[in-house]
Amino acid sequence: MSVTATRTGARHTLAFDLRSYLEDRTALLNRALDRFLPEARTRPATIHQAMRYSLFAGGKRMRPALVLAAATACGGDEADALPLACAVECIHTYSLIHDDLPAMDNDDFRRGKPTNHKVFGEGIAILAGDGLLTQAFEIAAEARATVRYPHQALVLELARASGSLQLIAGQVADLEAEGKRLAEAQLKYIHERKTSALLACSVRLGGMSANCTTAQLEALTRFGYNVGLAFQIIDDILDITQSSEQLGKTAGKDTAARKATYPSIVGMEKSRRLAKQLTQRAFAALKIFRGKALALEALATFLLQRDR
Repeated sequence: MSVTATRTGARHTLAFDLRSYLEDRTALLNRALDRFLPEARTRPATIHQAMRYSLFAGGKRMRPALVLAAATACGGDEADALPLACAVECIHTYSLIHDDLPAMDNDDFRRGKPTNHKVFGEGIAILAGDGLLTQAFEIAAEARATVRYPHQALVLELARASGSLQLIAGQVADLEAEGKRLAEAQLKYIHERKTSALLACSVRLGGMSANCTTAQLEALTRFGYNVGLAFQIIDDILDITQSSEQLGKTAGKDTAARKATYPSIVGMEKSRRLAKQLTQRAFAALKIFRGKALALEALATFLLQRDR
């Protein structure tokens, strides 16, 4: 998977080997996550098996990869960002387990495999999500503080992104919107919180682990926000245009549940146009890094140029 990433501020492009990058970082992250989590046989074994089932169910580890890539763009060391990357992945996985529950999105498949509650039952699935959410903060506590960003700042960053004003707020608004006709601004509110919040948190934490400047942190925030919103709009499009096999999850669920999506509210053409505009803004935000953000650019290219 060779991605041509535009070197911002330059006139040429460089081929970035994203496949190798993701394979190496996924292996690194998996080893770290395996160390951070209790072993599967640790009593009570069922909960630890359930937590590990979803955490190691596959996926490209895009959010933690963004943490590591942002650290590199700011001149940091991936080792310093690794605990924060693992914490973000625990938060993300917990949210997926809970989103898939019958009381929420009621999905049977995730990453091409039966969802957690289909394997372990609803009660254990809820507790597995709770376990991963709590584990995330235990892991984040092991991150190294920097001059500009003490431990308090790192924990606050993770807590705010995953709390009732952001990630959970998006899920609540999404649930309450089912079967209702929303305005574009209302749907944007949902997507900003369900998707953009954690993506922006990911790159911000990566930058913070590298003791980034205020200007760099602001640029990463703009990048993460725009990537997240564009990603979710594209996800809305793909839910209509692709099959379950292509998506690795049940296709057409949003339509069947009468959920508001960008195509259903503004139409397919405007949805594609908005995704393109947000994509351009995301890449423009990286100009401050003067060619040192190739990994971020390649990851964004992969996320935002999926088949539509």
